[in-house]
Amino acid sequence: MSVYRVTDIIGTSKSGWEDAAKQAIKAAAGSLRDLRVAEVVAQDITLSEKGDIEAYRTKLRVSFKYEGA
Repeated sequence: MSVYRVTDIIGTSKSGWEDAAKQAIKAAAGSLRDLRVAEVVAQDITLSEKGDIEAYRTKLRVSFKYEGA
């Protein structure tokens, strides 16, 4: 039997939401083992004072295998 933990992560990119998701997964994979599923929960854009797009943000819910003490 396996147990999985679920957590939210947010990636950012200047080029788009897909790249923001890839950046988030890449960063999470560096510290979380056995990533199993990533679900896009939300997408938004940060804007400058002039209304220009500064960054695309993708919020992901990821699950990974839980290793208890």
